[in-house]
Amino acid sequence: MKNINWGIIGCGDVTELKSGPAFNKVPHSRLVAVMRRDAAKAKDYAERHGVPRWYNDASQLINDPEVNAVYIATPPSSHEAYAIAALQAGKPVYVEKPMSLNYQSALNMATAAADCNGLLTVAHYRRQWPLFIKLKQLLHENVIGEVRLVRLEFYAPPLSSGQLKIERNAWRVDPAISGGGLFYDLAPHQLDLMLYFFGAAKQVSGIATNQAAIYGADDLVTGNILFTNGIVFSGTWCFSAAAQRDHCEIVGSEGSINFSFFNGNYIQVNNRGETSSHQFEQLQHVQQPMIEQVVQYFGGEAPNPCTGKEGATVMRWMEAFTSSNKNDIYQQPC
Repeated sequence: MKNINWGIIGCGDVTELKSGPAFNKVPHSRLVAVMRRDAAKAKDYAERHGVPRWYNDASQLINDPEVNAVYIATPPSSHEAYAIAALQAGKPVYVEKPMSLNYQSALNMATAAADCNGLLTVAHYRRQWPLFIKLKQLLHENVIGEVRLVRLEFYAPPLSSGQLKIERNAWRVDPAISGGGLFYDLAPHQLDLMLYFFGAAKQVSGIATNQAAIYGADDLVTGNILFTNGIVFSGTWCFSAAAQRDHCEIVGSEGSINFSFFNGNYIQVNNRGETSSHQFEQLQHVQQPMIEQVVQYFGGEAPNPCTGKEGATVMRWMEAFTSSNKNDIYQQPC
């Protein structure tokens, strides 16, 4: 396909600025149709963003002959059904994170793509940010020597009762819709970058609990990964803390790299007592660099920037962190 004509299933908040406008700013790409179950909201979105057609039925959008690629931006509970329907209709799919409710569902999607000889990309869009491209380059250049371990801390205050009444917040803490609360909403970005930087895991385990019991999902998760290259990852996510914290440190044999995933535009490098930093501009549309790569992939001009298999791997890791059945701990055979 030379030109990618997109249809969006689920034109909600995430598509207003983060992704939606970017489809018309990337070369050989345009947004031609949107769908939302609420017809009035679908029509409003289409009119405000200059989209030619709108639907309140996903099957109509999938079968629109002008739509030749589908972006799924609904809550995770419907990702699998919509992705498989689009793939079976011969349409390439770009699907939001988390890829689905759980590992098995994500695996079903990846399998469907293979069975249909279709194209499937997961929206782990931080892979294409200049900040994280630079970070990967620094690791490749061994600026901190051999990487030994990674320490991640992400803390946030609990959502208030008022915040929980807002739809876009409420579904994120309902495991039946989101898969596993705010951890499932945010951790895919972080863990995918660990996969992107360090590769396959040999062993993954964790602990999850609902300490504050404000909503049904776990609000504290800890996770450990032993990568096949010997690097060790340790992460803690707490969504009932007194204050916000978003920090990650990669420790090497000759120094360390410090950065944040969501609240900063910098990389700080410490090497044998000397400190340097790299600053990056805020992106207007945070998914635009990824969408550009996806358009090139769908057009046969570039490799897949994040495969369904990779997306399913991240789901598997999260499941190993949070599973109540500790006999289900993930361990790669030696």
